[in-house]
Amino acid sequence: MADTTSANSYWAANVRIILISIVIWFACSFGLGILLRPALSGIHIGGADLGFWFAQNGAIYVFLILIFVYAKLMNKVDRDHGVEE
Repeated sequence: MADTTSANSYWAANVRIILISIVIWFACSFGLGILLRPALSGIHIGGADLGFWFAQNGAIYVFLILIFVYAKLMNKVDRDHGVEE
């Protein structure tokens, strides 16, 4: 019974990290790059308005950062649940 509880808590932590990552990436790529682009048009970064920058570059940078954060968090979750490599 304890093994099932541990497995369920491991997967709950994994799914929580994934969902938070997806929400952050969606907010940056779709929210800032598409929905809020007109509101961000007055702010310039690198010669382009901020909304365009997020649509072209920012979402990719956020995705790369999320990959490293996900790996770090999952290593911690793996250690906490005794399934590290």
